[in-house]
Amino acid sequence: MTYFQCDYVEGCHPAILQKLCESNLEQTPGYGADHYCESARQKIRAACGREDLDVHFLVGGTQANTTVLAALLRPHQGALCAESGHIACHETGAIEATGHKVLPLPSRDGTITAAQVDDYCRAHFTSDVSEHMVQPGACYISHPTENGTLYTKAQLEELAAVCRRWGLPLYLDGARLGYGLASPESELDLPDLARLCDVFYIGGTKCGALFGEAVVIADPALKKDFRYFIKQRGGLLAKGRLLGIQFDVLFEGGLYRSICERAVEQAMAIRKAFLAAGVPLYFDSPTNQQFFVLTPAQREALGQDFAFESWGELDDGRTAVRFCTSWATRDEDVQTLVGAIAAL
Repeated sequence: MTYFQCDYVEGCHPAILQKLCESNLEQTPGYGADHYCESARQKIRAACGREDLDVHFLVGGTQANTTVLAALLRPHQGALCAESGHIACHETGAIEATGHKVLPLPSRDGTITAAQVDDYCRAHFTSDVSEHMVQPGACYISHPTENGTLYTKAQLEELAAVCRRWGLPLYLDGARLGYGLASPESELDLPDLARLCDVFYIGGTKCGALFGEAVVIADPALKKDFRYFIKQRGGLLAKGRLLGIQFDVLFEGGLYRSICERAVEQAMAIRKAFLAAGVPLYFDSPTNQQFFVLTPAQREALGQDFAFESWGELDDGRTAVRFCTSWATRDEDVQTLVGAIAAL
């Protein structure tokens, strides 16, 4: 069985494994105070084009989301997000478990608009009974979205402007950020995110690391006491250098970008094969996640040799599915899949 189910079925890039082995018996301070973490922070700041950014390393995406939103929100506030957003659908109520409500907005492609945020905030703050409802206190987006789609620069600029008008911190979940930045259709880069977002994170777990996410804080008002929040939620890793080493390697010589570019190229080859076989898209994604609509016979045929994600049953008996490449996907596996698609 060859897995195209997700982008975290492999371990880590060999360069990371080599560095972890080389430094295994080295003694360093704990909790991210080591020179590897500091080197990684400096490389990330340089990539973002700003020296004033705070960079913190956490183990996983759900941990990053719960920690960041707990730090951003007051007890009576919640987070606006797309109804398909990760915090709304795939984190087992982790945000609600911190005492904060997720406030979902309708979305077909996984993005939300500045107009939606503006309308929601205006409706809330002009209501005669606003104090009886959860107050919008932050705006959560992801790039790429759960559906593999991307924000344009204009969309993000408009969203950032509306959030600032209403005093909402804008937080971007970057679990698959590498694949979004590497897409040929991407209009955004790290300096854009550092300029437009108050907080974002650079995903490592799905983009070449064994585990780990780098939380980047741009807004000075949000930096104070963030390490207290990390510690309180069990995220201050004693052997913090294990995270620092990984990002130090990923941000050396453009490695993060290059391995994600390759995954996107492979995803485009799979997309081309499905379209040539007459299989329709479910979402129009320009990233490493590709979504298609399969008949029961097509799903059964491909399921013999390939693992892929079911995204939902459609009314006509067909199934929406996701095929996902990763930084470690092998070209020969892609070609085998392409051959199987052509034989449908």
